[in-house]
Amino acid sequence: MTKPKVFVTREIPDKGLDLVKEFCDADIWPHEIPPARAELVARVRDVDGLLSMLTEKVDAELMDAAPRLKVISNFAVGVDNVDVPAATARKIPVGNTPGVLTDATADMAFALLMSAARRVTEGERYVRAGKWKTWSPQFLLGADFAGATLGIIGFGRIGQAVAKRAQGFDLRVIYFDPSSQPAFGATPVDLDALLHESDFISLHVPLTEETRHMINAGALSKMKPNAVLVNTARGPVVDPQALYAALKSKQIFAAALDVTEPEPLPVDSPLLELDNCIIIPHLGSASKHTRDMMSLLAAQNLIAGLKGEQLPNCVNKKVYY
Repeated sequence: MTKPKVFVTREIPDKGLDLVKEFCDADIWPHEIPPARAELVARVRDVDGLLSMLTEKVDAELMDAAPRLKVISNFAVGVDNVDVPAATARKIPVGNTPGVLTDATADMAFALLMSAARRVTEGERYVRAGKWKTWSPQFLLGADFAGATLGIIGFGRIGQAVAKRAQGFDLRVIYFDPSSQPAFGATPVDLDALLHESDFISLHVPLTEETRHMINAGALSKMKPNAVLVNTARGPVVDPQALYAALKSKQIFAAALDVTEPEPLPVDSPLLELDNCIIIPHLGSASKHTRDMMSLLAAQNLIAGLKGEQLPNCVNKKVYY
């Protein structure tokens, strides 16, 4: 029996990849750098399924280049790299990997928050540069947590997990998300109130036209001068030029970014010149167990779509109606 043909745009953990190899005739991109656009288009021309990463732009043009395409399985919870309406119009189900990366991403958000607030990476660089000569009572002073206010923008699974972690630090937690109900002692507020009142702000919204550059010069101007901004959502939620200006002028205290615009961030980005800005290479879900579970979900979505079954995690269920 002929196996369905699929293109996997990067090697994923064996937990899911073994399933894909067993069920499919799998073409797996072996390189660390993602396939160039022309290569991607060429590889999908005769595939039945696509297992994509957030680095691939899966748009109408790509779908039209793959007339046999039955399913798109995205190795991420966010699907901003996929034109979901275009897939829906073509009756192609799109899968994602929600839930399994909640704790890992919330842990990273809190790790970044604490590192920026207490100037951990700044201090580490100071030591490595050979500048540490003595202890000083007013050197590298950071922010206190007890009694401070944490504002969470986007109160879905990950935002709520961050609120849960905040309980152990005696933080007052407020959030902005009109579609979510209160949980873990968090209080709903409007966005302006959150920006004005928060000592720490953590972003957990999907990237949409409404959230693109949600944190812009206007939003930053409403924040406290001691505010710490953390982004583990998507890079373009924050306007990088506006953030640079706010950090450079000490309009806000610090920022910590797991995601950037663009991504990867160029080495000549002015943000990299700032001591009060932590930037890491999109590590929010980068734990062994989490990536294993993501690979399993991605494989299950892919195989279900190839079988003509409903995807376990489908973002456009209207394709079934």
